[in-house]
Amino acid sequence: MVPEGKTEIETTVRAVLRDVLGLSDDRVAAFRDDTPLFGALPELDSMAVAGVLTELEDRLGILIEDDDIDGDTMESFGSLVHFASGKALV
Repeated sequence: MVPEGKTEIETTVRAVLRDVLGLSDDRVAAFRDDTPLFGALPELDSMAVAGVLTELEDRLGILIEDDDIDGDTMESFGSLVHFASGKALV
């Protein structure tokens, strides 16, 4: 199912981070666009990044190629939502 707007994408990204990383609802609900992710969340190591991206593919019905990912993709919550929106809202 492809979400219809950025709000739905943001909700999906929050759910994926919660489920894949085992974060609490309260913790994920507090994420803002500038909340740092990779390098700031101990739960988000390189293996978890792969899990997050795979789960985003499944939940958003998108395909993520290796060359789609760069250092900025997982830098912050906002950058991840922006990336997912760019893939899903084409």
